[in-house]
Amino acid sequence: MTVILGGGISGLSAAYYAANDARISSIILYEASNRLGGWIRSRSSPSGAIFEQGPRTIRLFGREGENTLNLVNDLQLKDKIIHIGPSHPATQHRFIYMNEALHLLPNSLKGIFKTISLLDRPLINRLWTDLRAPKISKEDESIHSFIQRRLGQDIADNIISPLICGICAGDAREISVNFLFPKLFEAEQKYGSIVKGLLAERLKRIFSKSKNDSTKRDEHDLVPAIGSDLVERGRREQWMMWSLQGGLEQLPLALVDDLKKRNVDIQTRKKCEKLTFKSDHVELSINDNLRKCSRVISSLPAKVLAELLQEQHPKLSAELRVIPTVTVGVVNLEFQSVLPVQAFGFLIPPKENLPLLGVTFDSCVFPQGSSTVLTVMMGGAWFEKHFGPNPSEKQLLTTAIEHTKNILRIEEEPIAHNVAILKDCIPQHVVGHKARVKRIHDYISAHHIPLALCGSSYQGVGINDVILSAKQAIRDVVR
Repeated sequence: MTVILGGGISGLSAAYYAANDARISSIILYEASNRLGGWIRSRSSPSGAIFEQGPRTIRLFGREGENTLNLVNDLQLKDKIIHIGPSHPATQHRFIYMNEALHLLPNSLKGIFKTISLLDRPLINRLWTDLRAPKISKEDESIHSFIQRRLGQDIADNIISPLICGICAGDAREISVNFLFPKLFEAEQKYGSIVKGLLAERLKRIFSKSKNDSTKRDEHDLVPAIGSDLVERGRREQWMMWSLQGGLEQLPLALVDDLKKRNVDIQTRKKCEKLTFKSDHVELSINDNLRKCSRVISSLPAKVLAELLQEQHPKLSAELRVIPTVTVGVVNLEFQSVLPVQAFGFLIPPKENLPLLGVTFDSCVFPQGSSTVLTVMMGGAWFEKHFGPNPSEKQLLTTAIEHTKNILRIEEEPIAHNVAILKDCIPQHVVGHKARVKRIHDYISAHHIPLALCGSSYQGVGINDVILSAKQAIRDVVR
C-alpha cells in the first residue's frame, strides 16, 4: 500500500499520478484538516464574484506549464478554461508603487531604450554595467546581491525586490539566485557575465550541429514532447495566463472526484504524528492509531515532515526543519465601480516600508460582471513586523482598505470582502536551498528510505512546480 500525506494540490496530484501507475495497486491519502485543496480556495461574494484566497492564475511556460495543462485536459476541465493573450491589458500593464506613485514597467523591446521613472538610466545601459562587472565565483548568493553587483542598486531595490514579493512574498536579500534564477547565475559562473552567458547559450542552440539537441527530449522527461490538444491550443493562441470558471479550486475538486471514481481512499481529519521506517514496511501513527504501508509520498511542509522524522532520522529532520516559511494576509475586496486603470496590478518595494506586498486587479484579468475585484496581499517576510504575532482579521481588513483606497484614489467603500491569514503558507528558498534539497534527496537515497517528497518546500512554489514535483515523486518512489 502507498500512503500519501497531505491533501493539497501536490498531494492530490501525487495520488492522481500514483493511480495512473500500474505498479501501484493500493493508495490511501491522509489529510489532517477537514478540507482538501490546500491553499487553493475559491469563494463567492454575495454578487457572485470570485474571491481567490490563494493562487488565482497559472502560466503556460515550459514543461511545468505544459504538464499542468495536460492534467487539466485529462480531468475534462478544458471547457472551463478562461485565458488571456499577450495583448491583454493585464499582460501589458504591470506597475510598481514607489514614492507615492504608480510606475509602469516596460512591456516591450522599445521600453528598454527609455529611461523609466523607477531608474536613473535606460535598461539597455545596464548591459554595459553587467559586461564591466567582475565575475565572482560562488556556489550561491541572494538575488538582491547578485542583481546589485551585475545590474545596479536601483534595479535590485525598485524592480527585483518587489518582483520577489510577488513571487514568494519573500525578501530578495535572502532568496537564492541559484535556485530562482539559475540561468542568470550560471551565465556569470560559466561565462563571466549575464549578457555573455545568455548570448553564448542562444548561439549554441542556433548553431547546434545535432538536430537531436534541439528537437529530441530525453526519453525520461516527465512531460512528453507532444502535449495534449489543449497544450497545442495554448501555444497557438499564446496564452499568457489562464484560470478556471468558478475559480482555481475547480482543479483540486476535479482531482478529488477523479480519485474517488478510481477507488483511491481519501480520508480527512487524519493527522500523521510519526513515521518509522522498518526493514520491510513503514509504520505511521495516524490519530494515535498504528498503520502500515510499503511506501510514503509526503506533500507536507518540510517543517511538518521534520517533526515526524526527528526520532529515527535526526540528520534528515534537521535539514527539513530549516527551510523557512512566511505568513501572508490576503484580503479580497469588491467595489461597485470600475477602476480607471486596466492592469494586472502593482507590487511594492520593501524599502517603502508599507504592510502591503502588492495588489492584483482580479476583475481586469478575468472580468466579473460590472464590479471591481481586487486582492490585497500583505506581510510575507515582514508579517510580524507590521502586524505582530496574532493580528485580528479586522486589523488586516482595515489596513488593506486604507492603503488600497489611498494608492488607487478610491473614495467608495467595498461592497464585499474576504479576509484570510495564511500562516506559513509559502516556503522560502533561501541562499543554499538547491544544495540543501540535494542533501535531503541524497540522504533518502543512501539510507534506502521508501519516501518521496513533493510540494512547495522543494522545487518551487507555483502550482505548475508542485504538480510536476508530485509526478516526479511517484517516479522516485517506484524506482
